[in-house]
Amino acid sequence: MKSYYLTTPIYYASGEPHIGHAYTTILTDTLARYRRLTGSQVEFLTGTDEHGQKMKEAAAQKNMPPQELADAMAKGFKGAWADLDISFDRFIRTTEDAHVDLVQDTLSQLWEKGEIYADNYSGWYCIHEERYWTSREVGEEHICPDCRRPVEYIEEKNYFFRMGYYQDKLLKHINDNPKWIVPETRLNEVLGFLNQPLGDLSISRPKTRLDWGITVPFDESHVCYVWVDALFSYVTGANFPNTQSNPQKHCNWPADLQVVGKDILTTHAVYWPTLLMASGLPLPKKILAHGWWLSDNTKMSKSMGNVIDPLQLRKKYGTDAVRWYLLRDMRTGSDATFTHKRFETRYEELANVLGNLVSRTTSMIAKYRSGQLPGKIETELGEEIDKTLDNFQKYMDELQVHSALEIAMDLARQANVYIFKQEPWTLAKDPEQADYLDTVLATLIKILTVLTTLFSPVMPEKMNTLAKRIGLSKLPTFKDLDLVFSTRSSVEVGKPLFPKDNL
Repeated sequence: MKSYYLTTPIYYASGEPHIGHAYTTILTDTLARYRRLTGSQVEFLTGTDEHGQKMKEAAAQKNMPPQELADAMAKGFKGAWADLDISFDRFIRTTEDAHVDLVQDTLSQLWEKGEIYADNYSGWYCIHEERYWTSREVGEEHICPDCRRPVEYIEEKNYFFRMGYYQDKLLKHINDNPKWIVPETRLNEVLGFLNQPLGDLSISRPKTRLDWGITVPFDESHVCYVWVDALFSYVTGANFPNTQSNPQKHCNWPADLQVVGKDILTTHAVYWPTLLMASGLPLPKKILAHGWWLSDNTKMSKSMGNVIDPLQLRKKYGTDAVRWYLLRDMRTGSDATFTHKRFETRYEELANVLGNLVSRTTSMIAKYRSGQLPGKIETELGEEIDKTLDNFQKYMDELQVHSALEIAMDLARQANVYIFKQEPWTLAKDPEQADYLDTVLATLIKILTVLTTLFSPVMPEKMNTLAKRIGLSKLPTFKDLDLVFSTRSSVEVGKPLFPKDNL
């Protein structure tokens, strides 16, 4: 089986999971589940970034040690992902011993190779974003360009990575691989950033200012910059499990896909690849940078009080409805505005199109055929079914998840139109139409079988329920669709998949 390694960002553990975290993770989970359906051996990594200034400050506010807060937050993220049905294979924490060892080994190697040097830094620093800014970037008001908080002027010794040395090499990689970053708008943003000289990157903080981090191996008075620390967690986590417990297990790096929000694209598409180049490691094969969820055309943020809690939505509508809305309503790579009205519209789509198709089909088979169908039947709409399967996989391979879900739902709509045109209830009254009624009902079951496969990456719980209801022994993969369809058992009528009383 071909391996496929994909990652979410390693989420900063100073705050609770919100809709932005949920979208990124559900998107990555959907792509992971899709890859499993194609026959790949998937390794899906997520986790928590647990060092840095914000973690120390958040722990101090709660009157607890940073490690205790990190433990609690990691547990919280794992719980949220369990509630949202996230099928990760590895949850990495940057406080793990294996990760600390890897970061220190990497820093030592870079130091010995002359890729890191010591220098004095003077300039503007944002504690919240944990990064330095130039005078031009903070302006006369001395405001962080990212979080819009005040910055402070500091002077201190730092260690720097010679990032600027790799600017031309990175540009060549991007030009040679025009689909390395998707969508194209994000690629162009990175190219625009690289149009100016690329400075070197501060990769340490003095312990006199911050002692919660991985100690720099060649200077006990400094800790590693949290972003450098977190980025290398993708490499630490690429070994499932680690070599100490299973020496025969190969490392999955490089990642086939790294999914990030557009606000951390520069970190992942500039800092990260140059660090990998200097370390002699291959670059990730592809980076998908998605957009933001907005509220009233403004980015959701805790400080503005407009963050939506996906777990609260889940309590009312169900996990799969939340997953469906987030991926169906956001064009992959673009921004989208959350409204409760749009959520209800997408839920109605599930209830009225897919749910209605399931209820009508299973009820008719139970009524007209006592839940049974002949073993072999020629089905209609075969060309449309094959076309949908081909286009769905094409869109998913191109990471256009919203388009893939749209054409899958279009097939359900066609099936509802097919019922309206064929009028199975009329065919059932004519004994001479018995064979054709079998064909109509088998066509509908064939379509539902295909839809369990197409919708299962985004709605795994509901599609498992549907598979059992239409007599399938398991959720079909793309390879065994025909086999699972031909060996089905009896069809059962059940409760609505998407109850309308939730609206």
